[in-house]
Amino acid sequence: MDRWCRQFDNWAFCDAMSFNLFDRSPHAWAKVKAWSRRRNEFEKRTAFALLWSLTVHDKQAGDERFLDGLALIERAATDDRHFVKKAVNMALRAVGKRNRALNAAAVSVARRLAAAADPSARWVGQDALRELTSSALAKRLRRRPI
Repeated sequence: MDRWCRQFDNWAFCDAMSFNLFDRSPHAWAKVKAWSRRRNEFEKRTAFALLWSLTVHDKQAGDERFLDGLALIERAATDDRHFVKKAVNMALRAVGKRNRALNAAAVSVARRLAAAADPSARWVGQDALRELTSSALAKRLRRRPI
């Protein structure tokens, strides 16, 4: 996984491998954490594409893993590189769509980011808030068990 990740040179590879292979690995959660600290743009993007994918595909994961992911999102939100910033935003939105408790936690993170001085963090937060606080999402989450 590390060797492939180091070779990624565009967002499509990051996302395709995350959604179709990496998220099925028993190493997926460890890679989210490790890759979120990488300097290379596409390696770092892969961390957040993988987190995004896990919100959909890891039905067994408890909220704690995603709360840890929110901390990684908050730390990475100041990365102004386009492909990192977009994946951070998508991961934040995806965590907040998983259930009501995670929505509340994601909204809290998004509000802090939206109020940040850093332009990238502010964009991530403001953009995520539009979806995370929408009436359509609130309605969908009310129909799901907590």
